[in-house]
Amino acid sequence: MDHPDNELVFTGQLLKIVSVRTTPAGIRVARFVLTHRSRRKEAGQWREVQCRLSVVASGERLTAGIAEYSPGTWLTVKGFLSRAGYRAADTRVELHALEMQPVTVGG
Repeated sequence: MDHPDNELVFTGQLLKIVSVRTTPAGIRVARFVLTHRSRRKEAGQWREVQCRLSVVASGERLTAGIAEYSPGTWLTVKGFLSRAGYRAADTRVELHALEMQPVTVGG
């Protein structure tokens, strides 16, 4: 059965120091929050956009070195949205990273 895509690319600034832990199964998991602010055109009008998004990165490839990023670091994360835990309300989501990289913004 085919399913609709669930893919998101999000760029934002690291809000605070990254928390990294190891699960009982031995999988490294990093949790952090990205904050984003920009101006976007919607329905022909410019508007200020602000949001924060929780991110989960699992596995050695994504978590290696991530704890070294300081608050304010710009990251682009590609992944999928999922409910934020089995007890979370259906509307509370987090981005599960599949790819991640620091980026330079401005100049």
